[in-house]
Amino acid sequence: MGYTIDRVITEQDFDAVDARVRAALKQQGFGVLTEIDVQATMKTKIGEDMDGYRILGACNPHMAFQAIGMEPRVGAMLPCNVILRQVEGGVEVSAVDPVASMGGIDNSELHAVAHQVRDMLKQVVADV
Repeated sequence: MGYTIDRVITEQDFDAVDARVRAALKQQGFGVLTEIDVQATMKTKIGEDMDGYRILGACNPHMAFQAIGMEPRVGAMLPCNVILRQVEGGVEVSAVDPVASMGGIDNSELHAVAHQVRDMLKQVVADV
């Protein structure tokens, strides 16, 4: 089983794809709680250059509240990360697959929520 939902966007620059991802997340009820500019961090911390790479920590508060109510330690796996990375020919958008990431938790109700969130993230990636 894969652990991400992926799509490469062509003919758009990195910042344009970022804006499209954020809009698609919002359409599905997600907000961006955290943002890590990995490219800038690697340059600052270790002096290494790399192509554009950004991690957005996305959260749908209704789904997160439901999941935490079922499994209080699930917060260790939140928020749902969505990455944007510069690749040859475009920008790849990858969202975590919550079904894969929560597969080790023995809670069938939580798995049902994970499937709902996966469907929402698939729609986000498709809408970018």
